[in-house]
Amino acid sequence: MTSRFLWHVSQITRRMWFRASLFSILAVATALAAIVLAPYIPSDWPTKIGADAVDNVLGIIASSMLAVTTFSLSTMVAAYAAATSNVTPRATKLVMEDTTTQNVLATFIGSFLYSLVGIIALSTGAYGSTGRVVLFVVTAGVIVLIVVTLLRWIDHLSRLGRVTETTARVEKAATEAMRLHCQQPHMGGCPPADVPASARPIYAAKIGYVQHLDVGALSDIAEGGKGRIHLCATPGAFVTPVDPIAFAEGLDVAEKESEIRACYTIDDVRSFDQDPRFGASVLSEIASRALSPGINDPGTAIDVIGRAVRILAISAEPADPQQEVAFPRVHIPPIGLDDLFDDLFTPIARDGAGVVEVGVRLQKAMLVLSRLGPAEFAENAARHSQLALQRASRGLTLEHDLAILRDLAAQVGQE
Repeated sequence: MTSRFLWHVSQITRRMWFRASLFSILAVATALAAIVLAPYIPSDWPTKIGADAVDNVLGIIASSMLAVTTFSLSTMVAAYAAATSNVTPRATKLVMEDTTTQNVLATFIGSFLYSLVGIIALSTGAYGSTGRVVLFVVTAGVIVLIVVTLLRWIDHLSRLGRVTETTARVEKAATEAMRLHCQQPHMGGCPPADVPASARPIYAAKIGYVQHLDVGALSDIAEGGKGRIHLCATPGAFVTPVDPIAFAEGLDVAEKESEIRACYTIDDVRSFDQDPRFGASVLSEIASRALSPGINDPGTAIDVIGRAVRILAISAEPADPQQEVAFPRVHIPPIGLDDLFDDLFTPIARDGAGVVEVGVRLQKAMLVLSRLGPAEFAENAARHSQLALQRASRGLTLEHDLAILRDLAAQVGQE
């Protein structure tokens, strides 16, 4: 499990300004490095290479990169707006964390700053004739980098902000969170146990969603006090000051309450990292929006159903029986499979009740899931198959369509 500090660091490194700042610092340092390296360049190289041309080249890069950066930023903002209106606002965060877009903008901004610093240094005469050689060689490398980045950017623009591309990003985030949960269903702790009456409740200091949980720090607190901590709220839970987020057993709550509370990162919105249910909810939200009368895109809903089956298939993979408990003094409840089924399929079945092709795909998905995993899979698949059939019976008017769904639902019930 990632510590609170490392998690915050990972959140910072995903911000667009972080990568752009690194590239900008590197660009300025590279431009100034020519002054340091100038004494090591043979004096006859400027004549052989023709380094005087670097002035014009830097001027071209400075003017063109400023225009390209402005165009790229406007395109990026338009892609975010498209993802918000056509997919879901909850998926925009993943689009903003796209590494290709960040690298492209960082390269353009860094190239602009590199050329700007180079022009200023040239005008002051800081480089000299030999320093111009270093600047010329580095500028040639920057031009190659810009050309490669532009080609990648042209290809990437054809997909940025599109429904299929954004849905794939949500599936990837949900898959990573689901795989992590399946590897450690209790986040490295122990399964939930009965909370003794002597355990003291711990309450949240603010209202919001649990984004991250530092289980290692909780374990250290429990180990230091020779007690146990029973968690009630896990990532994705909505917490308030009136409901306990944990119970401390055998610990001095007066001293440890603030430390336990600090292990919870609570904010206004949910996070994909430790919360597979959030990814599942965003996927179903994409399908619901596609099924709205204003968009009327059942194909996207059918695509989401297939992605939902792939995500749930990860839970069907056998767990490692030799898995060790890293934090034996912390008890953490797992995510219920029935909750995942509800998050993924209830909104789709509700909003697609009047679309026969969505109903058919739902029943076929339930049939696959009933065969895919253990008995709990079959139970949830049968339950959602019947719920989807009941909703469809109120939304469909043609008996032929209902007969098709009844036949498929009967096959799910036989599994």
